[in-house]
Amino acid sequence: MSFLKSLMARGAALSLAAAVAVSTALPTVAAFAEDTAAGAVPGGGVTAPATTQVENPYGLDALWAGGDFVARGTLIILVIMSVSTWYVMITKLVEQTLLLIKARAANATFWKAKTLKEGAKGLSPKSPFYFLATSGLEAVEHHEGSLVEKIDLHTWVGLSIQRANEQIVSRLQGGLAVLATVGSTAPFVGLFGTVWGIYHALTAIGIAGQASIDKVAGPVGEALIMTAFGLFVAVPAVLGYNWLVRRNKLCVEQVRTFSADLHNVLLAGGNL
Repeated sequence: MSFLKSLMARGAALSLAAAVAVSTALPTVAAFAEDTAAGAVPGGGVTAPATTQVENPYGLDALWAGGDFVARGTLIILVIMSVSTWYVMITKLVEQTLLLIKARAANATFWKAKTLKEGAKGLSPKSPFYFLATSGLEAVEHHEGSLVEKIDLHTWVGLSIQRANEQIVSRLQGGLAVLATVGSTAPFVGLFGTVWGIYHALTAIGIAGQASIDKVAGPVGEALIMTAFGLFVAVPAVLGYNWLVRRNKLCVEQVRTFSADLHNVLLAGGNL
């Protein structure tokens, strides 16, 4: 009997110890389950939580969708200015590059011809130097037996070449006024959009009766986009204008040099 009693006492002690161990391990298991669900892994490493992209409620889309006709009209004007700026810069760059190429071709072929007419035929009909050469030749050929015969040949040829020269220079300067206008007015157009947006932001704050950050951030941020957009339009226009003006001076110098040499050859009685 004593043996049975001792055996039963030992069984009760083991049961009590097992119950204590289970009760102690349950919080640890529950914490491990929570960490696993949160992205924790055994060994102390933590996996990166899944990121979700949140759409910006204060971007250009919100500005266009929430803006009135004045804000949208300001954006449209700035877009037109930007498109005009890049169009003028690209076309003027191509035009100036072609003129410099034709200037090298004219200096290489025209002055090596036996006659001025032969040299003019060797030039491209679309070249400004061809226009100068034909203008000078026509001035000499139509001087005799016409009303302009009363004007001396020197003055008549000089006026004809000068008029042709001015037409070419005027053509080269075309479009630069657009860049100057955009560069000087685009910041103020953007500033107007900013002032208009801030006005609406203050109106919304007054209606809401509170100036919390969520009430101010959106409208003011959208208004400041107008200023940034105005600078984005103006800066390329100013830089492009200064760059093209410097290149234009080089082109004009090439044209005037050619016209001066042509004038001297015609007055010297060169072989037409």
